Amino acid sequence: MVKSVNEGEKVEYIKEVKEEKTRYRWLKIGSNISEEQKQTISQIPPKMENRCQALLKQIICFSPENGSISLMMAAWVKSMNPQRADWLSVLKELERLNHPLYFEVVEHALTEESFEANVRDYTKMIHGYAKQNKLQKAENTLLAMKNRGFICDQVTLTTLVHMYSKAGNLKLAEESFEEMKLLGTPLDRRSYGSMVMAYIRAGMLDHGESLLREMETREIYAGREVYKALLRAYSMISDSRGAQRVFNAIQLAGIIPDVKVCGLLINAYVMAGQTHEAVIAFDNLRKADLEPNDKCVALVLAAYEKENKLNNALDFLIKLEKDGVMIGREASELLVRWFRKLGVVEEVELVLRDYASSA
Repeated sequence: MVKSVNEGEKVEYIKEVKEEKTRYRWLKIGSNISEEQKQTISQIPPKMENRCQALLKQIICFSPENGSISLMMAAWVKSMNPQRADWLSVLKELERLNHPLYFEVVEHALTEESFEANVRDYTKMIHGYAKQNKLQKAENTLLAMKNRGFICDQVTLTTLVHMYSKAGNLKLAEESFEEMKLLGTPLDRRSYGSMVMAYIRAGMLDHGESLLREMETREIYAGREVYKALLRAYSMISDSRGAQRVFNAIQLAGIIPDVKVCGLLINAYVMAGQTHEAVIAFDNLRKADLEPNDKCVALVLAAYEKENKLNNALDFLIKLEKDGVMIGREASELLVRWFRKLGVVEEVELVLRDYASSA
């Protein structure tokens, strides 16, 4: 009997110890907090519900010595009985503050019944992890979402395409895109655009361009950044035909090319050794009432330098000067290098002056 009593006391003692370990010691926010914490707390909106302010202050002043984030959140739920609106209020403020514990709080919120988690909540979490290049955490969140019985919708799958594209995993990006098509919902520009970017990152420019044409047949046009990315990719590999096709597609989509877009087309022709076409592209830029930047001027000069056409380059510069266009640092440095090769650095000023007077 004595032994039974002792064992009973031991079990009760172990139970008390476990309960003590699972308790969270709620902090008393006073003068003992740091100046940084005081500053952050001062940013909490005064009109926020008191129960939400209380949790925010605990998160801001959180210390692992008092327990875990999960224990803290569980204690808040038990004592405050929050509703979804309270959760969203806290999370919105943590996101605004860019607080380092934001993701941990969201992870716990997703498991709480009072949060009433939905597909969009999980999608936002996946997108947040993807932005931070935390692919494994994003996939863990996706798995947790599926385990709870939620089905991926178009927004979630678009997020996955973008995530896998950014991570360089074309296979998973394509699988997510095909799964999106099977939903039967018409794809929007963002869904298409994410897949086009995946092909661009994978160096499969023809696939990306083909997808853009598919979009055009459905009268869906990608954003400027997608067209620009494809144009840049063609430009960098000296594919002037591809660059011109994309440039035409940009205008077909109703997007007005800016100086940077025109510069990418000029660069494509310069790298392809097509000086005449590069100059035409530059002239078209001027005809569109766009002010050429230093990069565009330098590109035309580089094209003339490749063909050793000094006179053409000087005529080009004089014409720009007459139109009030001043050359910048990049174009100037290119000229200096070119003239140094020719051994006429000191004579440059005289030559330009002669050209100016004859013009």
